[in-house]
Amino acid sequence: MIKSHVLGVLCTLGALCAVGCGYSLAGRGSFLPAYIKTIGIPTFANRTTVFNLETTLTQKVRSEFIGRGKYQILPQADGVDALLTGEVVAVSIAPASFNTQQLASRYAITMTARIELRDTRANAVLWENPSLVFRQEYEATSGTSAVDPAAFFGQDANALDRLGTDFARTIVSTILEAF
Repeated sequence: MIKSHVLGVLCTLGALCAVGCGYSLAGRGSFLPAYIKTIGIPTFANRTTVFNLETTLTQKVRSEFIGRGKYQILPQADGVDALLTGEVVAVSIAPASFNTQQLASRYAITMTARIELRDTRANAVLWENPSLVFRQEYEATSGTSAVDPAAFFGQDANALDRLGTDFARTIVSTILEAF
């Protein structure tokens, strides 16, 4: 009887120690300095011919940060603790597979972007990647040309949505979890 009582106390103590051992759920941590409470995310620059791409990507990144719930996200560059800036530098489309008539049946869109997170208090770069590359494939639509990025986004908004979601998740996870 004493053994079972001692065992019960040890199990309880073990459980209490495990609660405070420093483990946390993935996606909830942050390596950013503790004084950073607000992050400014102005609309990214778009150096491509794809209409409105910068707006979509910026909104997805803002939403991903907001979903983490730890920081106040603002659309301006002034009056914030950290500033996330981005620039879409290239978008290209290439055939990814061909049918039996040697016509493209799938296309791959590749987007390259520059991203920088700057601590505005210390005026120091906290994280940057000058060449983030994201790729998404889509089925060819008969009767349309897919060599122009603007035509791609006009014909398949779902591919843009998938690309933007991957882009936002990758950036926010990398910044907050220091991977």
